[in-house]
Amino acid sequence: MKIKPIEIERVLPLIKFAVEEDFGGGDHTTRITIPPDSNARTYLRAREDLVFCGREVAELVLQEYSSELHIEFFAGDGHFAKKGESIATVYGPLRAMLSAERVLLNFLQRLCGVSTATKRYVDIIKGTGAGIYDTRKTTPGWRELEKFAVRCGGGFNHRYNLSDAVMLKDNHFAHLGEDHESQLRRFVDMSKALEGVKFVCVEVDELAEQFHTVLKVKGVDIILLDNMSPEQMSYAVEVRNETAPNKELEASGGITEQTLRAVAETGVDRISIGALTHGARSVDLGLDDN
Repeated sequence: MKIKPIEIERVLPLIKFAVEEDFGGGDHTTRITIPPDSNARTYLRAREDLVFCGREVAELVLQEYSSELHIEFFAGDGHFAKKGESIATVYGPLRAMLSAERVLLNFLQRLCGVSTATKRYVDIIKGTGAGIYDTRKTTPGWRELEKFAVRCGGGFNHRYNLSDAVMLKDNHFAHLGEDHESQLRRFVDMSKALEGVKFVCVEVDELAEQFHTVLKVKGVDIILLDNMSPEQMSYAVEVRNETAPNKELEASGGITEQTLRAVAETGVDRISIGALTHGARSVDLGLDDN
């Protein structure tokens, strides 16, 4: 499956800021210890099993330090690399390489951490028909990159930002009184008239009335089942299949790696997990001389 690429204009300011933040007024240590004409070659190596992510980012980071720094990849984004595997070789001026190393690894270790975590979740539900989706729980400034990393790990992106889709939750209805159904129909109609809205999602946290009401509303694309048990989700899937098969069901809230398979086996279409981004740890990548 072809991975949708990064929108570079969204990440260039972050890369430039990271370089400026780290480089400051110059790398004094490297300047006083390394002759200006020194060149070297190093290898970007996986120090644990991981899913690689960040090819274009690596190239952009290195170019901020020197146009003579080059990176040649042996694997692409989304590649599963075993511990000890060389993913790329970096060559060029040694001064620039040493100055760039920390920022380069900071980006790649974080991106590969998200893609590796995502693959772990995707593998758990393999064969169920459900998809793993991210959320807006991303590191400020890193959304474009972290959502790309989710795609590299085999996951899917939920809405990119608040203008991408309409998601109606309890706190949007709290002040409306008891006549939720007519209000919901009005909101959905308003949502469908908005330019750029990709889908309309409505959250429900109980099945007795809420869920059945939302099922009847034309224009709702996704019903989010919030913090429900697998038994409740199975019931929701059964009712949906009988009455509104075109509506997708999304499970969200309190889902862990231990409960994930059971959730996927209920027949829900989507499982959204904030931990893909806010809970992923950076993996161990390094630049080695040989």
